[in-house]
Amino acid sequence: MTTLTAEVVKPPEPTAPPAPRRRRRFNGRWVLPTWLALVILWLVAPIIVMAVYGFNDGNGKVVSTTWQGFTFKWYTNIFAYSDLTDALVNSITIALITTAIATVLGTLMGVALGRWRFRGAGSVNLLLFANIAAPEVVLGAALLSMFLTLGVPRGYLTIILAHVMFSVAFVVVTVRARMAGLDPALEEASRDLGAGAITTFFKVTLPVIKSGVFAGALLAFAMSIDDYIITSFNNGSTQTFPLWVWGARNRLAGSVPPQVNVMGTLIFVVGVLLAITGAISNRRKAA
Repeated sequence: MTTLTAEVVKPPEPTAPPAPRRRRRFNGRWVLPTWLALVILWLVAPIIVMAVYGFNDGNGKVVSTTWQGFTFKWYTNIFAYSDLTDALVNSITIALITTAIATVLGTLMGVALGRWRFRGAGSVNLLLFANIAAPEVVLGAALLSMFLTLGVPRGYLTIILAHVMFSVAFVVVTVRARMAGLDPALEEASRDLGAGAITTFFKVTLPVIKSGVFAGALLAFAMSIDDYIITSFNNGSTQTFPLWVWGARNRLAGSVPPQVNVMGTLIFVVGVLLAITGAISNRRKAA
């Protein structure tokens, strides 16, 4: 008799799954700073070229496109061209007057729009943003038509009026944004203590919003001193620095005297110093 035996088959032992491949993680923390540095370099490259060529030696009539040696003589002879000096003085004085008028008007309008709600406030806001968004050609042509219709002779005064027209909106927007962070209880406490409206404004409101006022004034000054399009419509026979540079470029076959680079560099340095001063002041106030 045959005996049958069952053979027990053991199941295969489980094998460990293969270790997953470790993917190399892309470290992108340097992408944004690198991109930002490249953009800033692209923006300041023309200014760097202008500053460098302000020290380039040459005959002094036109800017040489090749490096001919380092010199300070253009800084010592910066006022060699009297008409260029007059144009620079016009630009600076017009910018200062424009800044003073636009800052006063813009601050008062910004405080009113930021503090109170009144009939017509929406229309004023729309008009301000339309002023900012409108192309300079449109604004310049509109102002020219107005001056011609009223019979106002174009010159120094019309340039100031035109610059105030387009710069006051930027002051209003800046001051109004700063007014949003002002606690109304401060003004109410001042009035409860017996201060009038004018005293409250100068003792409470203005010290709180002065950073916004300063920023708006800087914007108005910068936009006025470098404006070309609107100024060219309304200048008459008055020359400003941008208009003189463009005219010299046409007269001198595409080049300008080295003093233009020197003046442009000094204007840029003064603007940077003012911006740094404002930033330091705001930081100390915040601390």
